[in-house]
Amino acid sequence: MSPIIAHSLLLFPRQVARRLLAGLPSDCPLCGETAAGGRLCPGCAHDIAHRMRDGSPRCARCALRLQAPAGRHCPDCGSAAPAFARTIAAFDYEPPYDSLIGRYKGERRYGLATTLAQLLADAVARQAVPLHPATVLTPIPSSQASLRRRGFNPAAELAASLGAQLHLPLRRGVLQRVREGPRQAAGNRRARRQGAQGLFHCIRPMPGCIVGLVDDVMTTGSTVDAAARALLRAGATEVTVLVAARTPMPDTPAGKRFST
Repeated sequence: MSPIIAHSLLLFPRQVARRLLAGLPSDCPLCGETAAGGRLCPGCAHDIAHRMRDGSPRCARCALRLQAPAGRHCPDCGSAAPAFARTIAAFDYEPPYDSLIGRYKGERRYGLATTLAQLLADAVARQAVPLHPATVLTPIPSSQASLRRRGFNPAAELAASLGAQLHLPLRRGVLQRVREGPRQAAGNRRARRQGAQGLFHCIRPMPGCIVGLVDDVMTTGSTVDAAARALLRAGATEVTVLVAARTPMPDTPAGKRFST
């Protein structure tokens, strides 16, 4: 895509720009081969799907890839079950797929929201238990520091694209941060859990709602657990976490790369 066309698309509202972009030829953001609309080429899309279907055991609650088939849950979920019912992730946050997140957030490539949403929609379609048709999507709100740094909320853009692809309603502004704390990526697992306690408040009632809680990356699950608890306190009956990327076990080489 020429720089002139790319610049012109910035003049349109993002949803309109995405529809226009979908029909234009582009390079695959992973391998550079021919693709369309800023999405992955068929080969890269197949590789991601194959990696997530390789039979590796995963925690039934948080989708963490387990290193051994030692039950249905990871140690964290087994000892203290999180508030959300399950997690659906498009891919593991490890090379080369983690570069999609880095480019999306670091380079402000809004068009990658459509790419990530398509991968996540594909992951939803592969689930043995489908999403409830009455599911309502809501994104994790960014901190003010992140909004100033990036100029947009990655989870909100992802949720908007995912809602369009799954034909599910989107409710923005449901969750509000109670406080601004240190970046969650900076601490260890225990520090992240403690720092996320009571982090969110639900500013509107959600009686009887089945919620799809959307975020771009899930590391320890502390942030989405705090958000899920706020939603349940507001009356939601069930929360499913929908994330583009799930960070692997922290004692693996890939799992040490907590960069988002």
